[in-house]
Amino acid sequence: MNKQAVLEKIGEIGLLAVIRGPSPELTVKMVEALIEGGVRGIEITYSTPNAVEVVKKLESLFGEQIVLGMGTLTEPYQAEEAKSAGARFLVSPVCYAELAQAMTASGLAVMIGALTPTEVFQAYRLGSDVVKLFPGSLTGPAYVKALKGPFPNIPIMPTGGVSAENVGEWFAAGVFGVGAGSELCPPNLAKEGRFAEISAKARQFVEAVNAGRVK
Repeated sequence: MNKQAVLEKIGEIGLLAVIRGPSPELTVKMVEALIEGGVRGIEITYSTPNAVEVVKKLESLFGEQIVLGMGTLTEPYQAEEAKSAGARFLVSPVCYAELAQAMTASGLAVMIGALTPTEVFQAYRLGSDVVKLFPGSLTGPAYVKALKGPFPNIPIMPTGGVSAENVGEWFAAGVFGVGAGSELCPPNLAKEGRFAEISAKARQFVEAVNAGRVK
């Protein structure tokens, strides 16, 4: 998929699973459980052990079945490294020019992190296709609605503070999509081998996203 197709697919899905896996093996199993539950947007964070190798493995296993990206980029070199591993989109929790330049130069879909109105605008001006609102737990849907006043054309995706219970409120506020981490795929469930519960959470989340978007 090219960049535009990836962005369209993420917009269509509306949900990215933000995975900080406890080990490479368990991370792959977490993704398998999420896919079983209907989740198709997968973001492997650089804080996952051997994250690059995990992405290579997932790309080999699932290919076009999922939209696969890498998150928690903090260093410019990681943009090309992630692309070479098979990532189709890049996500960072921070916004600074050198990293943004490397991310946009990759030709992949880019999501740069921001919190304040100034940061949101800066991230967008630096080439972020979708601005990652982080941490969403500090703001809430009302904050997105307020941002949409001056910035109606900036796509926003909150991560943190998103749950199956409140996801409809986020979409009602005008988000492009949502990112969900421990609320969707808790690492402790993977450590305990409770992958069926991860699949169940995935189904619940997907249903909530779909219901929230049609309101």
